[in-house]
Amino acid sequence: MSVRFPPISAMRALEAAARHLSFTRAAEELFVTPGAISHQIKHAEKLWGLKLFEKRGRRVVLTEAGHALVPVIRDFIRRITLTLEDLSEKSDNPAALRVTLLQSFAFKWLVHRLGHFHQDYPDIEVWISTSDDLVDFDAENADAGIRLGYGGWGKLHEELLLTEYVFPVCSPQFLTQHPLPKEPAGLLKLPLLRRSAVDICPRWRDWFRDAGVTVKRMPASTKFPQTSLAVQAAIDHQGVALARSAHVLDDLNAGRLTRLFPEVLSKSSVSYYFVCMPGREKEPQIAAFREWLLRETKKSQLEFDQMAGLAN
Repeated sequence: MSVRFPPISAMRALEAAARHLSFTRAAEELFVTPGAISHQIKHAEKLWGLKLFEKRGRRVVLTEAGHALVPVIRDFIRRITLTLEDLSEKSDNPAALRVTLLQSFAFKWLVHRLGHFHQDYPDIEVWISTSDDLVDFDAENADAGIRLGYGGWGKLHEELLLTEYVFPVCSPQFLTQHPLPKEPAGLLKLPLLRRSAVDICPRWRDWFRDAGVTVKRMPASTKFPQTSLAVQAAIDHQGVALARSAHVLDDLNAGRLTRLFPEVLSKSSVSYYFVCMPGREKEPQIAAFREWLLRETKKSQLEFDQMAGLAN
């Protein structure tokens, strides 16, 4: 079936008329005549072979087809409006620094520190984009990025930022209701907050192996798509999360979380890297962000190492 689409003006007329249930009020909103609203809606009805409104006395109401179509049209108008506004903003400010990174790292580490960057560089506007997928820098979707992995992304310029440690955490309140086991194996009897995603991040089995515990089968537990969600659940006293340093440093310092079994030193197999296209690291805006990022991550790395007992 070939579907023909009316002009956007007809869809706007339909959405406004459905919202007001009045052609007159829709016309006032869109600065046209009621006759123009009626004409646009009839045009859409003719194209689709559907009756969208019907009269009941002196008012109009949506038909079943109208009720089905209006939410879709409303969402389409909202999405295209937001997209056009975003594109317009990008056109107005092509010099903005676009940085891509994982959502969890942005939420738990970068966002809390980004204000420091703006204080040091008030003229640089940073746009943060989060994605679990590797961004194609050739397509100019981003100017710079922070990636989690093993390094070695071929054509990209990369610099090591952070190497983390992995350890279980829970809230202090959780420990008042669930006393800490004497041995790491005892954690298997507590509610473990786990990640459902299959990726390169360390998992509970890795930590238990480093703790000398053989796990034949992990117990049933609540699973989350991102580490930051599991950490938040731990903050909310729901169980024990397996955390990486950058995700919980601020929460540990603030007393919202407690580290369990600090004697078990488990290093993350993956690290955070600054990346960009080769040569672009010397561009003024990217260089400023890169140098600031290296300073901030150096501070965090020192805290990580002190927490692990590896620094004075």
